[in-house]
Amino acid sequence: MGTDELLLPRSRQANERLHAMIPGGAHTYAKGDDQYPENLAPVISHGRGAHVWDVDGNRYVEYGSGLRSVSLGHAHPRVTEAVRREIDRGSNFVRPSIVEAEAAERFLATVPTAEMVKFAKNGSDATTAAVRLARAVTGRPWVAVCGDHPFFSVDDWFIGTTPMSAGIPARTTELTVAFPYGDLAATEELLTRYRGEVACLILEPAGHTEPPPGYLAGLRELADRHGCVLIFDEMITGFRWSEAGAQGLYGVTPDLSTFGKALGNGFAVSALAGRRALMERGGLRHSDERVFLLSTTHGAETHSLAAAMAVQTVYTEEGVTARLHALGERLAAGVREAAAGMGVGDHVVLRGRASNLVFATLDENHRPSQRYRTLFLRRLLAGGVLAPSFVVSSALDDTDIDHTVDVVAQACAVYRKALDAADPTPWMAGRPVKPVFRRLA
Repeated sequence: MGTDELLLPRSRQANERLHAMIPGGAHTYAKGDDQYPENLAPVISHGRGAHVWDVDGNRYVEYGSGLRSVSLGHAHPRVTEAVRREIDRGSNFVRPSIVEAEAAERFLATVPTAEMVKFAKNGSDATTAAVRLARAVTGRPWVAVCGDHPFFSVDDWFIGTTPMSAGIPARTTELTVAFPYGDLAATEELLTRYRGEVACLILEPAGHTEPPPGYLAGLRELADRHGCVLIFDEMITGFRWSEAGAQGLYGVTPDLSTFGKALGNGFAVSALAGRRALMERGGLRHSDERVFLLSTTHGAETHSLAAAMAVQTVYTEEGVTARLHALGERLAAGVREAAAGMGVGDHVVLRGRASNLVFATLDENHRPSQRYRTLFLRRLLAGGVLAPSFVVSSALDDTDIDHTVDVVAQACAVYRKALDAADPTPWMAGRPVKPVFRRLA
């Protein structure tokens, strides 16, 4: 299918409906139609496995499903069956359900580096609770975040540090400082400069690159020596790196860690986990001042916890993490070969662990380009590939990967033409896609 042949009249109408009632036209900025080429933002009707269908009837091979949350594929039978069984028994009560104990036991068996866990509905609540707890137990005000990682929370302590800081008092985010990933010397300098003031170091333990040898262990030592709390944000690395997260893979235990995304395969569940001595400060069995850790009406909905337990069972019994890596490696090899074959191997660049691939689109001067990203996304969509990233789900098969590589090759042929012209405009057919974090709409 050529680009000009992909028409989405029903999706365009649906996007107008969405914008009329929902600020931004979506409930997550990363799902906004500004992230897609003009008039080519499909609105989804349904999904199954690795495929989704839009309201116009087009089928796509989908990547980055649910912003990396649907790692087993849509409507996974073992997960949906667990949810169906539980939802008929009631979802929320005035006292804890026994499912909460079962889910906690299952999680702590899967992530043995943690001693206690508390569930919530989204990652931001979990990371903010971790920061609050760190401040409480240390009595310190400053939060040190890894400046190389793009997102930690919607709450003021983090969002105030981004270009979308409107509505957040400067004095709130003056207490948040950044340290560079992989640089122990710079982090030690920061901790020395703010000696006795930094409550925690919070970071994704791995991202687009593997941690340098000894880095995470070095952070562990720095945190201990400076008396601050080490927090791993495992929203992405949890399950995709190993069932026990990056901490399980690399063998470095944080004080606190947060999980979500893959934990529920699309159902709303997140987790704050960590050392008992810290976590219990949010409980009732201690004599210190109480910490309002997490208290959410829907945090322990039984069907979401059932989904999480089913996900953990599928991962461990079916070797899902290994499958994600194998699929990602096959995809990466194919995409790189296709890009190189079309002469754009230095411009369409894959980054990240095989289970968590993203792509960069570089211009004729090898700089990141939203305009070339627009061209690339248009060609992918025209070929039936919905891919804001190349993050795989285990529902993909070799046919899906081969189709994706064929479409990438076609996109790269057009990319080469645009590079030769030093101008992708004729192939963009509209405004460029936009970054999520920007000051003006």
